[in-house]
This record gives sequence, structure tokens and C-alpha cells, in this order.
Amino acid sequence: QVQLVESGGGLVQAGASLTLSCAVSARTFGIYAGGWFRQAPGLEREFVAAISFSGDTSYYADSVKGRFTISRNNRKNTMYLQMMTLKPEDTAVYYCAAKKTYSSGIYYSDPGQYDYWGQGTRVTVSS
Repeated sequence: QVQLVESGGGLVQAGASLTLSCAVSARTFGIYAGGWFRQAPGLEREFVAAISFSGDTSYYADSVKGRFTISRNNRKNTMYLQMMTLKPEDTAVYYCAAKKTYSSGIYYSDPGQYDYWGQGTRVTVSS
């Protein structure tokens, strides 16, 4: 069973930066593609960023492109989401997800494609 635990959320002012971490308890994290999603109150879960299992390919939602960076450290079984220039509309619960894959260079933006999810960490950006 693979477990994901997010951390790093909190309350910040607009314009601030925050880095989320996702610790993955997989025997071989290097065969899991990863992703970050978020869900604001009253809205559906939406894609934020995704990364291939080797970390050489990433993809971002237009709303965060240029401000957020997804990365991973397979030796530490950890995935990150660095968020800069935060806006009030970034306020949401952020979830990390993992999908087992043997395809290099592939990322996944559809939440239905992921096998495992964390419990979420809340990010609140005040104006």
C-alpha cells in the first residue's frame, strides 16, 4: 500500500511564497509519476502540476505556469510544489497524487488516472 502525506500548507499573504512537500511511502518511488491538484470550497478538484517518474518532464495548469514549480527527489521519496507570487485565488486544499507507470517522460493531468492520493494540506492566501 502506497501512502502519501502532504505538508507545508498554511496562511500567507498575497505575493508570498510557500513550498509544499509530499512524502511517499513507496518501495520504489522512481516508478511513480506524480501530480499536484487543488480543490477550493464549492469547486471541483483541479489539476495544478504533474511530473514524470524521472523528473525530466513536467506540465502545469495555465493558472500557475511561471509561478509554481513541481520537482521530486526520488532518493528521499518526496515530491515538492514550490509556489511563488501567491494569489488569493490559489486558496485551496492541495493534494498530491501518484501513479505507477513504466513509461518514462510521461505525466498525467487527469485526476482519474492516479492510483494514490494524500489527505491534503490547506493553503490560504489573504489579500
